[in-house]
Amino acid sequence: IRRQRQMCIRDRREDDFDAFAAMNADPRVMEYFPAPLTREESAAFFGHIREEFQTEGFGLYAVERISDGSQLGYTGLHRVTFTGMKDKIEIGWRLRAEFWNQGYATEAAQACVALAAKLGIEELVAFTTVTNLRSQRVMQKIGMECVAQFNHPTLPEGHPLRRHVLYWIGIKG
Repeated sequence: IRRQRQMCIRDRREDDFDAFAAMNADPRVMEYFPAPLTREESAAFFGHIREEFQTEGFGLYAVERISDGSQLGYTGLHRVTFTGMKDKIEIGWRLRAEFWNQGYATEAAQACVALAAKLGIEELVAFTTVTNLRSQRVMQKIGMECVAQFNHPTLPEGHPLRRHVLYWIGIKG
């Protein structure tokens, strides 16, 4: 029996910003990032997402629950910019804490893998700190394979989140 779709991914709208900023300011959501984002940092991030759609033709989509239109968070594709993985295409997601453990992240990530195939992207990577087991489970559920560990180059020596796992998936067109 196939489960009915619970969510959709869609382009961002201006009225998404308040929920986006609140999610990025939540310490639970940002547990595996250096710090929660201020409203100003979220505004800059929101602008960067728009720019990436303009330059790449893909980016981070809003995730919306079909039943009531609630904004759950985001998922999407992003071109990595740091040394060591520069120009790889990353699949990523971030959901509001109240929507965790309900299958939304996995469903949204699967939709992004399908989108990558339509765009002709041949492989995707995902990475997170070694302690972020929730995200690693999503990576595994969508068929990604853990291929390495590395020290994230934007985090300083000794930072508790510096050690990361790298997952990979090849995309069949």
